[in-house]
Amino acid sequence: MNAMVSGRKHSKFFREVNTVIAIMARDITLSLKSPSSLFVSLIMPIIMMGMIGGNLMENMSGGLGFDFGGFMLVGMIINMLFMTSAMNMTSLVEDHGTDFTQEMLVSPVSRVSIVFGKILGSMFGAVIALAGTLIVGLFMGIMLPLPQLMWLLLLSPLMCVASGAFAMLFIGLIKSTKVANMLVSVLAMCQMFLSGAVIPINNSSGILMVLSRIMPMTYCIDLARAVTNWGTSEYNSVVMFNPFVNFIAIAVLTMVFLLIGTWCFAKSEKNR
Repeated sequence: MNAMVSGRKHSKFFREVNTVIAIMARDITLSLKSPSSLFVSLIMPIIMMGMIGGNLMENMSGGLGFDFGGFMLVGMIINMLFMTSAMNMTSLVEDHGTDFTQEMLVSPVSRVSIVFGKILGSMFGAVIALAGTLIVGLFMGIMLPLPQLMWLLLLSPLMCVASGAFAMLFIGLIKSTKVANMLVSVLAMCQMFLSGAVIPINNSSGILMVLSRIMPMTYCIDLARAVTNWGTSEYNSVVMFNPFVNFIAIAVLTMVFLLIGTWCFAKSEKNR
């Protein structure tokens, strides 16, 4: 009897894993079949890093007490991971229009596995955007030492999952692809400026401080800067919170957003 129960548990676990892998592979395949989406993932870093970041670096770097180039590069890397992952999550709305989500939801798999598979699939475009950001930074003369870059790459999956969970909080309630794309773009831009990606927010107060504290990208960027500036004289100037506090905040916000977003997504499909 115990062997049968254990076998069922293992079977269910592998079914969930296969679901995540299948959905992730589908999204990666769709990305590869859409060269325009890959081109956008490469061109966005040029716009964000080259134009916005370059202008800020020329006009804000003086008197800050730390290297603004490195500060901006880390912030823009996390920002591009967040923006690209969130925008790729809007494919859920397209799947809703083609009834693909209905077909997934009637299968005997967890709703969380479906959403998690979409989040992992959205990471493919985010990796392209990360590479583009590093290339643009190289042309601007901004580079990260290899050990710091490796730490950043190790953290990138966590950042993408946090971004996907944040996007799910809103995508689960939207039925129009156009509206979803607009909303995610607006939220991504707001996070870029309010989370400290390119502008220091150490002295923010009032509503700006409140908004920055409820955005997961704030803690993702601060954690990234903590690991890339660990042991340097600039650490206290660019890092706001203890790395452990950042990690806990990311984990809690991701879990809350993922659960609420998945529930809204499943409920909206069930009520069709």
